[in-house]
Amino acid sequence: MTRYLCSPDSFKESLSAGDVAEAMHAGILRADPHAEVTCLPLADGGEGTMETLAAATSGTIVEVPAHDALRRPITAHFALLGEVGGARHATRAVVETAEAGGLARLQPHERSIRTTTSYGTGELIKAALDRGVRQIIVALGGTASNDAGAGLITALGARILDSRGRRIGMSGGSLAHAAAIDISQMDTRIAHTSFMAASDVTNPLVGPTGATAVFGPQKGGNASDIDAMEEDIAHFAEIIRRDVGVDVASLPGAGAAGGIGVALIAFLGAHVEPGFDVVAQTVNLEEAVAEADVVFTGEGRIDEQTQFGKVPQGVATVAQKYQKPVVALAGSIGRGSAELYGTGMTAIFGITPGASPLEDLLEPTMASANISRTAEQVVRLLNLKN
Repeated sequence: MTRYLCSPDSFKESLSAGDVAEAMHAGILRADPHAEVTCLPLADGGEGTMETLAAATSGTIVEVPAHDALRRPITAHFALLGEVGGARHATRAVVETAEAGGLARLQPHERSIRTTTSYGTGELIKAALDRGVRQIIVALGGTASNDAGAGLITALGARILDSRGRRIGMSGGSLAHAAAIDISQMDTRIAHTSFMAASDVTNPLVGPTGATAVFGPQKGGNASDIDAMEEDIAHFAEIIRRDVGVDVASLPGAGAAGGIGVALIAFLGAHVEPGFDVVAQTVNLEEAVAEADVVFTGEGRIDEQTQFGKVPQGVATVAQKYQKPVVALAGSIGRGSAELYGTGMTAIFGITPGASPLEDLLEPTMASANISRTAEQVVRLLNLKN
């Protein structure tokens, strides 16, 4: 009996990582009905991390009231994690920065790095603390804001003051007026909680590779906004250095999620870890790989970017340690994918059977069928030697 492990990422705009794993599972069993198949869907620390970790640990998705990046009331979610293999009393939680303050919640004309805030993410962290958790994983990415976490710390009790001792706003555009940060009223539970920031980017807060310069344009920032916000963010970083004693301006990862990495590091004492590593450790990926004979992974597109912290690369690296073959399935394969063969990847297969409109290929039913069919064909080929 052959043991298969299915550990893919999501296929963006089409299927969740769990759906991809189940499609692989179905195809494998058609080719090998006696196979033992384990599904362990993954994420790289960005969107989908909350659901992936909740599913892998028999956790619970919790719904709470919060606010989006424009401070409009919404319903948002965080996850209480159980233990792999069975639910227990939850002591860990996962908060995604894309959940309450995500760019996807705004219409294109609403995007603005000067008016948006990370306040909603702070609300989700507070809601998790209310549940008594002692470890919070914050998945960074997908945010609409560029406020260096000002909104987040405000939601947790910090006061950002102007030169006259008055509270300033909590959007990115308000940072120019910041003169002091008062943390005396911040939630006392923070000191007794461990925070981990999961990110697949290492951008600093300021500079040509910083949060504003790199990610500001996709959040609605024009050229003048970018120049002004770069100055405002640098100003705020200096105040953090002076009042909190943490020099965050050039720290790797501080620029993640519009600078939310800054707030997590300076005010919550978080450690920034590669997103894939956080997920892999939480779901015990290495143990699952060690027990498998063949490992399936995949994502929507495999190309030269895949080697930089993406799920297929991470899975291949773990599998190489145990000398296990790794097969990756992808919606599309781009330039640079062959570089993965030197890092543990055995084979890469595109799932598209022929030319079709992109919207048809992304349709969940078709995507699932294509993944399942490709997994089946791979296993039939592998079984030729048996």
